[in-house]
Amino acid sequence: MDQDGEASYDIKTPVAWDKINYTPNLQKLVSNADVLIFGSLSCRDIVSRTTLYELIKNSRFSVFDVNLRAPNYTNNVLLQLMKVSDFIKFNDEEIIEISDFNKLKYNSLEENIKAISKFTSTNKICVTRGGDGAVLYLNDTFYYNKGISVKVIDTVGAGDSFLAALICKLLKKERAQIALDYACAVGAIVAGREGANPKISNKEIERTLL
Repeated sequence: MDQDGEASYDIKTPVAWDKINYTPNLQKLVSNADVLIFGSLSCRDIVSRTTLYELIKNSRFSVFDVNLRAPNYTNNVLLQLMKVSDFIKFNDEEIIEISDFNKLKYNSLEENIKAISKFTSTNKICVTRGGDGAVLYLNDTFYYNKGISVKVIDTVGAGDSFLAALICKLLKKERAQIALDYACAVGAIVAGREGANPKISNKEIERTLL
């Protein structure tokens, strides 16, 4: 952790999740689930990557949390994952890097989001912006949260918590702006605590949203 609470990683290899073999039981679990969430790191080995591609085919709602961890990704894999996803989540650095990869660089974040949406045929995209909040692009409409002020203690888990809260609210048919604001509150609370999975009460979230 650096002085701003930002984490860097030494990701070991090989590990068990590099070698996840496809099984009918895995497919059944995914087929019965409301959502399948995955990241690029799970695709660094061909075994788990092949399994993931098979599982996505029968997923009800596929969410790609890009989560770039160099050097464990290639542009070809990222592009393939984006094209089979129903929802893509980037941070502000990741969307710039991927836009550069694919020569989609534009003058604004909104233009980059629209270009990736068209390029991948994905009309649900979210970009987190650290302390500056997040932007949600949903069915040709942009929604914004300007960020929630918090003393950052530990950023690990904040992005995952944000995404979980956002997807949960959207699957429950909550209005997009309300879902985005709620997710930003959850992410901010987690960033202000030690550990990736602190206990959070509904009252804390409600106070943060005031």
